[in-house]
Amino acid sequence: MSPVFARRVCGLVLCGASLCVGVAWAQPGNWPASLRQAVKKAGLPDDALAALVAPVDGGAPLLALGAQRPMNPASVMKLVTTYAAIDLLGPAHLWRTGFYVDGTVDQGLLRGNLHIRGGGDPKFVMERIAAALQAVRDAGVTVVRGDIVLDQTAFSVPAVDPAAFDGERLRPYNVAPEALLVNFKALVMGFVPDPAAGVARVTFEPPLAGLAVDATVPLSGAGCGDWRSSLQARFDDPNAIRFTGNYPARCGERPWPVAYVAPDEYAARALEGMWRAGGGLLTGVTRLGPVPPQARLLHEAPSLPLADIVGDINKHSNNVMAQQVFLTLAASPGTPASFERARQRVGRWWHTRFGAKAPAPVMDNGSGLSREERITADGLLALLRDAASHPGADMLRQSLPVAGVDGTAARMGQRGVMKLALGNARIKTGSLRDVVAVAGYVQARNGRDLVVVGIVNHANAPQARPVMDALLEWAASQSP
Repeated sequence: MSPVFARRVCGLVLCGASLCVGVAWAQPGNWPASLRQAVKKAGLPDDALAALVAPVDGGAPLLALGAQRPMNPASVMKLVTTYAAIDLLGPAHLWRTGFYVDGTVDQGLLRGNLHIRGGGDPKFVMERIAAALQAVRDAGVTVVRGDIVLDQTAFSVPAVDPAAFDGERLRPYNVAPEALLVNFKALVMGFVPDPAAGVARVTFEPPLAGLAVDATVPLSGAGCGDWRSSLQARFDDPNAIRFTGNYPARCGERPWPVAYVAPDEYAARALEGMWRAGGGLLTGVTRLGPVPPQARLLHEAPSLPLADIVGDINKHSNNVMAQQVFLTLAASPGTPASFERARQRVGRWWHTRFGAKAPAPVMDNGSGLSREERITADGLLALLRDAASHPGADMLRQSLPVAGVDGTAARMGQRGVMKLALGNARIKTGSLRDVVAVAGYVQARNGRDLVVVGIVNHANAPQARPVMDALLEWAASQSP
């Protein structure tokens, strides 16, 4: 345990207002019956759960269990990152990707290099990239007699093995941030059965320069079970994707998004591939390098506003977008943004915003995809109460998934526990191997808005989702 983490943990165990007010609930015998039964059925010890239910507009909690216990919140930590961004950057904040030239342009020919400087755009995806490249062509450049040079210097992020967190190197959620983040570093393959030919035809996007993908894979009559394993795809070669298996015809058309096996090469391959696919020509290579001082700006592509970005992050729990926003909080002219500087900025913001109401969270990368991040239920209560009265309150609230309706909360209610909470709870969810968590707002039966926080840290966390359901349903059932 690091000294900083140890100091913060020590600060979290002191008795504070919300836990002491709700201390009658601290004994398991006093827990709501539905919650106590769900905890027992999940095989959880009492200290594996932190839970808090309190009015949004202040007052004593209705329920407080381990409210000052530091817990790993998984993706619920995105609430800290997105609320800090709303407060510090503002809903209209934009990121900008610049396109520069360092030579002469004449009749469509650039005698020099085309430079692309990343500004941290969290959602620089195919449609927007294609529009930006078209704008470059419209500005007079169709042939680059030189190189395409990518400037990633706005962020200083250490190289990370995408398999380091959980061994899943091809899962898009493990993608690392970059100043010039292109299409989430994702490759989407599509499989379209052609029964007459006995094959499934394979499509893929974006086009990656130098990557060959098998155009077809044989069809099989097997049921559509684990169809991805049936393909026996080989991703070990950065220059080729091969299929040595088959595709079940019963599956119909299916997409398969994967993270590219060589993530450090993705931006260069994708931008060159899309430049060529759009009709642009390139005589040189695509490489990394800073924009030189003499280069002139040809086109600037603004991002979507922060309000839209926050919606994507919280509704769909996008890890790399959250990390892009977290790093942006540390941005300053001439100094690359780093995770350490982002942690410092959020720590100062928390102290200024909340003072002694709750200890600052232990941040890592701001997305919750971490074994190190910690926060208390008290801390989340302070944040959600403060956010409810902030000028950006609707922005944060609308970004949260609705229980049983959309985003990561769409499947809530399928276990049969929730009824009143369905459609009445806006909840950020979180899950890791040993973590399940929820935090957000619930409208109770009496019409009062409540903050609800629930976090389980235990090896049995995968069996603890009914505990979260029971907590939300109990909150929704409260009446005068």
